[in-house]
Amino acid sequence: MAVLDRTRTPVEPSAAPGRAAGGLGAGLALAALATVVWSGSFVTARGLHDSVPPVQHAFWRWVIAIVALAPFGIRAAWRERALLRSHLTFVTLAALLGVTVYNTLVNQAGLTTSAGNMGMIMAASPVLMAVYERAGGARLGARRVTGTLLACAGVVLLVSKGSLTPDFAPGDLWVVAAAVCFGSYSALLRRRPPELGGVPFLFATFVLGTLMLLPAYVVSVWTQGGFEVRPGTVGPLSYVGVVSSAIAFFAWNKAIALVGAARAGVVYYLQPVCVALLSYAVLGESMGWMRVGCMVLILGGVVLASVGRGD
Repeated sequence: MAVLDRTRTPVEPSAAPGRAAGGLGAGLALAALATVVWSGSFVTARGLHDSVPPVQHAFWRWVIAIVALAPFGIRAAWRERALLRSHLTFVTLAALLGVTVYNTLVNQAGLTTSAGNMGMIMAASPVLMAVYERAGGARLGARRVTGTLLACAGVVLLVSKGSLTPDFAPGDLWVVAAAVCFGSYSALLRRRPPELGGVPFLFATFVLGTLMLLPAYVVSVWTQGGFEVRPGTVGPLSYVGVVSSAIAFFAWNKAIALVGAARAGVVYYLQPVCVALLSYAVLGESMGWMRVGCMVLILGGVVLASVGRGD
């Protein structure tokens, strides 16, 4: 036994760094996947602004997400129903921030601002994530702080177009509120009870968030009427429901569990770059040299903050 113990002991510590590095790489990859997928949501919000009312857009997005997740989520949520009941306040708050309010604000913003602006302003939410994490006692490290500041500077320059007096549209202010919501939601995920599985938690938040959105949906249909069901509306809603909700939210929640909200939030700075490229390709929104230069600044900050070990 003593011989076996001596041969086993050196192996376990050496495997730990590999597992940690693997977790970091997987977490960053999942955060990037969610960020790229969510970029399409801003293009969709802008593309549907004149055909689907914002609240109805959000409601059907989450209904589709529930249907997509149901084959896995119903059984998992039922198995962990006692845990979900015991943590109902936490789950409800996460549902309110991440499901009921966040995307509804983004859709509202799409009425009066461009997809590019939405993506750029939403990139401010990682700052709030980092602040929350630092307030919780986490050490961010010089590299991550420097990278975050560089990426944030790129976002500010994009939004202001290099001017000291930026001209915000009403939709820009709606996105600011959405950024606060998303940053708070992401920080809240770090407090998710470890015994509560990712799929049942996600399914419960989708269901609770949609139920809380239902009264606003009824009012919207009553006052604004419904929308025309056709490929041009069903296709984008299916994308945001299945890919941008069920898949991307699972990836993002898992990323935060692996690398933390602050580090995942830095990857989120890639979003304005992705949104700008998509809005240019799909919606024909303009892209000048100023925007390209700011994208380089954002990407540089993301790389610096993501690869740093907190020193």
